[in-house]
Amino acid sequence: MSIRRLPEHLVNRIAAGEVVERPASALKELVENAIDAGASRISIRLVAGGTELVEVTDDGCGMAPADMALALERHATSKLPDEAIEAVATLGFRGEALPSIASVARLSLESRVSGAEGWSRVVDNGDLTGEGPAAIPPGTRVRVEALFERVPARRKFLRSARSEYAASLDVVKRLAMARPDIGFTLEHDGRRVLTVLAGEMLPDRVAALTDRGLVENGIGIDLERDGVRLGGVAGLPTFNRGIADHQYLFVNGRPVKDRLLAGAVRGAYAELLARDRHAVVALFLDVPGDLVDINVHPAKTEVRFRDPALVRGLIVSGLRRALDAAGHRSAQRPEVAALELWQSEPVAPAEPHLWQSGPVAAAGSGRGEEGSNTAETDFVHSHAVHDRRPSFTAPPPQARAEAAYQPPPQIERYPLGVARGQVARTYIVAEAEDGLVLVDQHAAHERLVLERMRNAMAGGGVASQALLLAEVVELDEPACDRLEARAAELAEFGLDLDRFGPRAMLVRGVPALLGQGDVVGLVTDIADELAAFDEALSLKERIDHVAATMACHGSVRAGRVLSVAEMNALLREMEVTPHSGQCNHGRPTWVKLAHGDIEKLFGRR
Repeated sequence: MSIRRLPEHLVNRIAAGEVVERPASALKELVENAIDAGASRISIRLVAGGTELVEVTDDGCGMAPADMALALERHATSKLPDEAIEAVATLGFRGEALPSIASVARLSLESRVSGAEGWSRVVDNGDLTGEGPAAIPPGTRVRVEALFERVPARRKFLRSARSEYAASLDVVKRLAMARPDIGFTLEHDGRRVLTVLAGEMLPDRVAALTDRGLVENGIGIDLERDGVRLGGVAGLPTFNRGIADHQYLFVNGRPVKDRLLAGAVRGAYAELLARDRHAVVALFLDVPGDLVDINVHPAKTEVRFRDPALVRGLIVSGLRRALDAAGHRSAQRPEVAALELWQSEPVAPAEPHLWQSGPVAAAGSGRGEEGSNTAETDFVHSHAVHDRRPSFTAPPPQARAEAAYQPPPQIERYPLGVARGQVARTYIVAEAEDGLVLVDQHAAHERLVLERMRNAMAGGGVASQALLLAEVVELDEPACDRLEARAAELAEFGLDLDRFGPRAMLVRGVPALLGQGDVVGLVTDIADELAAFDEALSLKERIDHVAATMACHGSVRAGRVLSVAEMNALLREMEVTPHSGQCNHGRPTWVKLAHGDIEKLFGRR
C-alpha cells in the first residue's frame, strides 16, 4: 500500500482524539484560552454534562476578524512570538484546540476587541457555515454544541451526563484554584453550581473549592530552594480523605497530574496517615522555564523536571516543616456535634451515681478509703461529664483492681486467653495457656463488624437502624450524584439516604451493626469510595470495599476504655470469626508472646 497525505479534516479529527477526549477536555482548552487572553471574569455554561453544550464567555482582550480566522486553523497561535518554546508562559501554545474541537462538533466563535465591532464565525464539524457581525461586549464567547455527534464511534464511549459533569467541574475547580485573581461562574442545566469572586486570597480560594474546613485545618506553605518556590495549603494529617482526588498540584500556574509530585506528597505524609487515607493539599510550584518541560503531553497535564530530586525534596521537606510547625494540632470537626454528645451537668443527689452503684462501690468501701471516696463522690457530683449516648453501662475497669464477681474463666478453654487488662486504652492484654496475647481492639473489632456485614449480605441484606432525627450531610454535587445513583444498593447495606438539595444528602438510617457512629464521616468516605468504582460494577461486586469502609466507622475506637466483660466478649467472638487475625487493611489484630519468649526477655533462658 502506497503512502498518502491525509486530508485536512481527517488530520483534525486525529488531533481531536489527542486533545478532545471528552467534554471536560474541550472545556479545559477553552478556559485556558480565556485565561491567556487576560480575562478577569469567566462564565461557563454546560448542558447535559457538556455533551450537548459547552459555552465559555470571558472579558479578555478579544480577537479581530482576521485573527479569528487564523485561530480556527491548525498550528496558528499568538502565544509563541518566537521559537523559544521553552520560555512559553501561557497555558496553551500548540494552536490545535479550536480547530480540533471544531472538527468534531458545531463551534460558534464570537469575539470583539475593545473599541471595535464584534464578529462571529460558525464551523460545523470542520466546515465553515457562516460568519458575520455579532452583538457582544468586549471579550470572547465560544459555544461547542453536539460534541462527537457525527463521530458515533467516539460518542458512544462518553460516560453518563453526571460523570461528564463531574469531570468538567473538576477541571473548572483546578483552573479556578490556580488563578484566585480571576472570577469564575459555572452553570449546569440552567442552575448555578459554582461562583468564586476575583481577588480572593489563595487559602480562601482553595477552601472554597475543596472543603471549607481546610481554613481551620490547613497549614500554609512557603519555601524556596535553588530558584524553585513552593507555596500552597496542606491539610493536617487528621484532616484526610478516602481517595487522592483532593490533591491539587500546579506547576507555574498549570494544573498537572504528575506521579513525581503525587509520590512526594505520599512520602511527606507517610508516617502520619494510614495507607488507605490521603492528604488534602493544594501545592503550587514556581519553576524557572529552563528547568521544566511542559511540552511532553498533548493536553499538557504532565511535566518533566530537569532536576526531579530537587523538586521532590522541596515538596517533602516543605510539607514536613509545615506539619512539624503545626505541633499537636488536630483536625477540628464541627464543634456542634461534639457539644451535643457531651455536656457538663449536675447529677441529682437522689439518684445513685453510676460509678458508685453496685458491687464496685461495696468493694471500694472495704479498703479503708471512706474519706477519700466521699470527697471524690462530692467532686464527681459537682463536676460530672456524661455521655448522652452511652454505649455500655458496665463499671469501668480500675486497672487490675477491678473486683471479680464470678469465677474467672478457665484459661485453657480459650485460644486467645482471658482478659487481664488494657494498655493505652488501645490494646487488650490477655493471658493464654501458652503465653501473653496483645490485641488491637480497633483492628479486631473492625474485622468482626466486616464479617458480620458479609454474613448479613449473604442472608439478604443488612438491617437498618432508623435515626431518631435524620442527619443532613453536606458534600459537593458530584459526590451527592454518586450516592443518589447508588441509593438503592446502599439500602441493602443498611444505609438509608435521600437527596436533600444539590449539595446535601439526608441520612435516615444507618446499618444496625454499626451502632451509634460518625454518620458524616461514614457517608463522606462512602462517597469517596464510589468515586473510585467502575460504574459498570454493582456494589455487591465490591462488597469488601463498601463493607470495610462501613465497618471501620462502626468499630470500637482506639482510646475507648473497655470493661473486662467487654474485652472477654471481644476475644470470644474473635475465636469463632474467620479471618479475625488481620484487620480489613491487612494489619495483624493480635500478637502472642509465648512463655519461652517472655523468659528470654528476662534472661531466664
